[in-house]
Amino acid sequence: MDQTVRERINLFLRSKNLRRTSQRDAIVEAAFGTHEHFTAEELLRMARDRDGAVSRATVYRTLPLLVESGLLREVDLGRNETVYDPNFIDHPNHNHLICVDCQKIVEFEDEHINVLEDCISRRLGFSPSSKSIRIEASCDRLHNSGTCVNQPKSTRSTRKTKPTRTK
Repeated sequence: MDQTVRERINLFLRSKNLRRTSQRDAIVEAAFGTHEHFTAEELLRMARDRDGAVSRATVYRTLPLLVESGLLREVDLGRNETVYDPNFIDHPNHNHLICVDCQKIVEFEDEHINVLEDCISRRLGFSPSSKSIRIEASCDRLHNSGTCVNQPKSTRSTRKTKPTRTK
């Protein structure tokens, strides 16, 4: 975990008159010890790997603090569950491509999208306070081969032929 993250969370906790605890430290280390998106339950498992005493309640109380501090982002990826993204510190303008078949998440940045977002906002008389693009798509691997290694085994397609496309 980056020293800057540790310093920022410590300053934030002090500003809220909250203390550092070994459980909070384990949660912060787990959250920023990965580049993968995670749910609260996944964070609980990762934090317990670091400190077995981490409680579910502490995870659920700490997550909003990490979001409020600006270190962690809550992201709606269209799955009816909240996912947290630890990658906005290093890449504040990234977006998400989500496979609707296997749920794989691919992060991407593109300066052309940033320019387009700014042009649209200005033309319509807005000044964005935040931006987020989520593209949902089917991965080519599943459609071309009938299987996808990222898809959970219980839901993998057994289709052997390519789908036909209508014009």
